[in-house]
Amino acid sequence: MEKIYTGKTKDVFQLDNGNVLLKFKDDCTGKDGKFDPGENAVGLTIEGIGRENLKTSIHYFELLKEAGVKTHYVSANVEDATMEVLPAKVFGHGLEVICRLVATGSFIPRYGAYIADGTKLPGGYVETTFKDDAKGDPLVTKDGLVALGVMSADMYDSMKEQTLAITKVVADDLAKKGLELYDIKFEFGYDKNGEVILIDEIASGNMRVYKDGSIVDPMDLTAMILGK
Repeated sequence: MEKIYTGKTKDVFQLDNGNVLLKFKDDCTGKDGKFDPGENAVGLTIEGIGRENLKTSIHYFELLKEAGVKTHYVSANVEDATMEVLPAKVFGHGLEVICRLVATGSFIPRYGAYIADGTKLPGGYVETTFKDDAKGDPLVTKDGLVALGVMSADMYDSMKEQTLAITKVVADDLAKKGLELYDIKFEFGYDKNGEVILIDEIASGNMRVYKDGSIVDPMDLTAMILGK
């Protein structure tokens, strides 16, 4: 089994059957030792968070399957903290797609002159960033992605539509548990047929969730999501 990529929170291996294996790690994005899904660098290590993120991903990928949403998910092994997925190509050198339901985090330093922290964003606000640590994951618009040849306009529209739909599935599930989703981060790619699909994970470490006005840390969030 050949390792083909080392990421912040997981390693990626090529399988003999043509699929790909994701190995979840215990690293989280954050700053100064504090968890923050909006940061673009590993800020801390939480023992066991890799398996917890995998459990959350399984939960939501299965929900999406029931809803008829195609993703790269095939199967998972919680004990080994691994997930088998279909092969897909990333856009450019990698994109992150953020859906914000509440204005907070990095949104406020950028746009705080126009909106207060905690303001709801009805319907969801979608933004895309390049995965580029050296440049701080710069924002990029639809027009920019098309002009740069990263994706077509139709691909972007599909990605945005799926982002909003998937976010609603996650937000509705959290709401049933008394939790409020503020924002969530996804990654998309395209399969051999050129179809845009959700890739990577839907993990506790990639979403900002509040309960009774306080942010929920990833380990506690997984337990709440899975009803433990």
